Amino acid sequence: MTDHRQSYRRIVVLDIGKTNAKVVVLDAHSGAEIAAVRTTNTVLKTGPYPHYDIERLWDFVIGALKGFATTPGFDAISITTHGASAVLLAADGGLALPVLDYEHVYPDAVQQAYERLRPPFSETFSPKLSGGLNVGAQIHCQKSQFPDDFARVRAILTYPQYWAFRLTGVAANEVTSLGCHTDLWNPTAGAYSSLVDTLGIRPLMASIRSAFDALGPILPRIATEIGIDTPVPVYCGIHDSNASLLPHLVENEVPFAVVSTGTWVISFAVGGDLEHLDPTRDALANVDAYGRAVPSSRFMGGREFEILAGEIGQADPNAIGASLETVIGKGIMLLPNVVEGSGPFPGKKIRWIGDVSASPAERLAAASLYLALMTEACLGLIGAKGPIFVEGPFALNRAYLAALSSLTGSDVVALPGLTGTSQGAALLTGIRPAAATASQPIRAELLGLQDYREAWHTALGDG
Repeated sequence: MTDHRQSYRRIVVLDIGKTNAKVVVLDAHSGAEIAAVRTTNTVLKTGPYPHYDIERLWDFVIGALKGFATTPGFDAISITTHGASAVLLAADGGLALPVLDYEHVYPDAVQQAYERLRPPFSETFSPKLSGGLNVGAQIHCQKSQFPDDFARVRAILTYPQYWAFRLTGVAANEVTSLGCHTDLWNPTAGAYSSLVDTLGIRPLMASIRSAFDALGPILPRIATEIGIDTPVPVYCGIHDSNASLLPHLVENEVPFAVVSTGTWVISFAVGGDLEHLDPTRDALANVDAYGRAVPSSRFMGGREFEILAGEIGQADPNAIGASLETVIGKGIMLLPNVVEGSGPFPGKKIRWIGDVSASPAERLAAASLYLALMTEACLGLIGAKGPIFVEGPFALNRAYLAALSSLTGSDVVALPGLTGTSQGAALLTGIRPAAATASQPIRAELLGLQDYREAWHTALGDG
């Protein structure tokens, strides 16, 4: 295709999350969202197993493109979706089997059989996860439980690339989705893992393309349906967490760390290596848009803070910050885990230590210290170095930011608001990222915090 990247004015992004889906139009120069439509993403309980309502999503996408074709118009399409999903295509381009919901739990016998097949963590850097969060487990389940249907499979596609296929007719796979704890990818080799041969699916895997590739123009029949008469390129697409990471990769020099905060607090050590990753402590490798392995770790910090704030009550943010030294001096601390089942300290149960009569501001300050200590532990597990960029809600928590800087001895840069997956996906078209509204780097040293940290780890039985 002819490269029209520099002339793009408006870019459509299909942004399909696990709970919600949206189609947005972004201004290519400012990155601003100028139009959007949204819908819920539903799971159908009929058929062989719970699966996504693909045709409902397709109708939603076509309706959105039809509406945006005239106002405000668009010049290119990019795509981002959630991970842990694969699409099995039949010879006619339709689904050989429904797209399996990754939260579906398989029979014990199927799980045990797969456990004997999956490669070691040292090959894939993909930990064992529940349900179908390992895509290899999905494919094994589909192949073993539905052999006649699986015999019809002619191509296996990662999820963002399936939507690109629907629009262009070009089948592809891409490394950010393959490298998202699928068990199918060897990040150190930059190639498929041994599992694709164990499962006998190597001939079915669609060709790997770069996330930045334009796979083709919209198919003529679809262009006619939505009402466009000039070729519109469709870009290959990217896994959503990597879409959020991409602006940082474009703008910053390695090494650095990104702490993306939402329901999950996910830390990325950009420029790090995969040595010493511990799969039992929620550490794993992701693969970025350039095909490079990125050590990653996580805990459910946003959900934890939501629970804590609901129990403790409200307090003025300035009062919380002013309470830090008091909390450190009194040794008021919270031990993990508020939400069990994830994070760097598995098997630990929540415990408060210290003054039970502490004020809400003091308890929320202790909660902020807890979140900073958990984040520091996650960053340590992945060998993070350099400045730390904090995006999302925690970028507004000054107590957390100061504590994180003091604990790590690093500059902490707050990026208010979530770095949008849609904005990140738009960068695949070659546009430059919009200027981020970042605060001045924070470099703090809180008196007594290192002793507090040591006491926290000792109480945890980790020191």
